[in-house]
Amino acid sequence: MRFGRVALDEAEGAVLAHSVPLERGRLRKGTLLGAGEVAALRDAGVTTVVVARLEPGDVGEDAAAARLASALVPDPEAAGLRIGEAATGRVNIHADVPGVLEVDAARVDRVNELDPMVTLATLPRWQRVAAGSMVATVKIISYAVQEGSVRGACDAAPGALRVRPVQYGSAKLIQTRVREGESGEKGQRAMKTRLDRLGVALGPRQVIAHERDALAEAIEAADEEVVLILTGSATSDPDDVAPGALRDAGGTVTHFGMPVDPGNLLFFGRHRGRPVIGLPGCARSPALNGADWVLERLLCGVALSSADIMGMGVGGLLKESPARGRPREA
Repeated sequence: MRFGRVALDEAEGAVLAHSVPLERGRLRKGTLLGAGEVAALRDAGVTTVVVARLEPGDVGEDAAAARLASALVPDPEAAGLRIGEAATGRVNIHADVPGVLEVDAARVDRVNELDPMVTLATLPRWQRVAAGSMVATVKIISYAVQEGSVRGACDAAPGALRVRPVQYGSAKLIQTRVREGESGEKGQRAMKTRLDRLGVALGPRQVIAHERDALAEAIEAADEEVVLILTGSATSDPDDVAPGALRDAGGTVTHFGMPVDPGNLLFFGRHRGRPVIGLPGCARSPALNGADWVLERLLCGVALSSADIMGMGVGGLLKESPARGRPREA
């Protein structure tokens, strides 16, 4: 591609690089200059313009962006994504279903390493998305790029992006109390807000005594597809009331604790094939905490291991909740 200032008489067939004001309105950058556009510029007293002129082997910005987007998402329905129309060298990609965004960072990096004029930006890995959320944008910076750059980016892109949709339709929140009169309304309300965002129904409020036997019975009796536990007293050990009750009910504890704050005192496991999450006390607040990251992924069928949890420390220092009982810096 040749780029630079030319005499107006040489501009026909080129792409206008910068907007030019006219007597009425303006001729926008990116306009392909035909005879009519050149005449309008001449009438405005313009004698030279900055243009981009494609050469053999060049691919125009819109065509290049559209090709890369299609290569990135070869089967939009299977990926839970929707590809937008190309305009000004950009194609936006949106989620078609609620869920969490799975990103292959290595593939995205390879796309971006090939040519600085070819770019792909995405939301963070595993971010929760709603139907219609923009999850990625392809942008060709220059007015054209070489065919080889487009081909290389398209070869690197497939499989880099998809939405993992919600896999469960119902959840039960079991809360425990250490004093009579604790209603559990705050916790129920906060968790309903979280679940509503993903279209998961929350069962009736249940508050029981903070006792291992009572909690084990409640876990066994729950009919919902996911069990959430929010205790009235913080879970401070793998053998504390809540993880112990899960094991007593015949379940397993996969991991206790996480390097995310707020959210340290979380555990998760399974009971009869369904996910069980022991929530930290900060889950009573609607503010983002480590439990959100675990809850959203498990609801979308994303497997989580202890290694996954322990890898959340970078970026795991979240904004402190004003409802926190013991602030980081008292």
